[in-house]
Amino acid sequence: MSVESVRAYLEPFGVADKIIEFDQSSATVELAARDLGCEPARIAKTMACAVGDGAVLVVCAGDAKLWSAAFKREFGTKPRFVAPDDLPQVVGHPMGGVCPFAVKPGVRTYLDVSLRRFDRVFPAAGSESSAIGLTLPELERCSASQGWVDVCKDWREAMAE
Repeated sequence: MSVESVRAYLEPFGVADKIIEFDQSSATVELAARDLGCEPARIAKTMACAVGDGAVLVVCAGDAKLWSAAFKREFGTKPRFVAPDDLPQVVGHPMGGVCPFAVKPGVRTYLDVSLRRFDRVFPAAGSESSAIGLTLPELERCSASQGWVDVCKDWREAMAE
């Protein structure tokens, strides 16, 4: 899939025009924050984990890391990332472009509470050189989220600093 598939997916939600495409890679939190001129924590990174015979996406703040014990409590298994080469087949997007939009059927998406401290966040939009700025209600609606989870760590410590 690509930016165009994400654009087509987002069109009915009325936010497709918010997609931003860059001339260079924005595939990491740091690169995306640089390109967008925002703090890295506002980058809504989407992590793909294998759960059972499917995949779960966890969208979290750029300064958060998966917390193995909390993930296991929530999903019944330790987090095991989908291999980069398998992302297009399993999720529908390549490494650096993984996002909660226009994903393969059966992929479940969850939003981590680390995002709740922001009014607007920036997930990728299907390629390693794209992003979209969305409010949290827009992200909830457009991602077809299964709900909010608390499966990340380190972001609370970053807030305290």
